[in-house]
Amino acid sequence: MTEMTKRLPMLPVERALKVISGRWKAVILYYLLDSPKRLSELKRLVPEISQKVLIQQLREMEEHGLVHREIFRQVPPRVDYSATPLGQSLEPVLLALCDWGQRHAAELDELDQTRDCIIRPVRQMGVT
Repeated sequence: MTEMTKRLPMLPVERALKVISGRWKAVILYYLLDSPKRLSELKRLVPEISQKVLIQQLREMEEHGLVHREIFRQVPPRVDYSATPLGQSLEPVLLALCDWGQRHAAELDELDQTRDCIIRPVRQMGVT
């Protein structure tokens, strides 16, 4: 992770945007906030993403400390992805972006073209 950290911008807002930028990272993390998911479940939740890109985005978020990958040594092998505490700390940001996106769609009279966000109470750090 040190090598990746060296390549991140020094300005905190730029760093934050770099870590969560990309078409799918925020969406994937949004779904992982609820509970750990397997790759196939994430693919079902985000059908527009290719499996290659999904894996790439998960790996990048894992490198940045937002996602944890747990491998279960069983037959067949099972891998679960979950949001780390650092990833979970982005929940208020993601929910604010979701809320803003809904307001933006409403302002442009496009609310009927959007999906609902799953808004739930924001968890406090360390409390589930």
